[in-house]
Amino acid sequence: MENKQKPDFLFENSNYKILLIGLGVIALGFILMAGGGSDDPKVFSEDIFNFRRIKLAPTVVLIGFGITIYSIFKKSKQ
Repeated sequence: MENKQKPDFLFENSNYKILLIGLGVIALGFILMAGGGSDDPKVFSEDIFNFRRIKLAPTVVLIGFGITIYSIFKKSKQ
């Protein structure tokens, strides 16, 4: 009989779930930042300076980075 050892992972399953949630929040922030350009390059669109692209999206990205960092530093229950 072989002695099969369980591989030691750096993080637990919950850490990986939180990490994926953080990456999803970061992706959501970048999606919120996209768009707002004008179809005609000769016309300037003020839509790129609205609340969603200037305040909300960067805040969502920073929250996502915070969640990701939390998932890395979270200790196991053992």
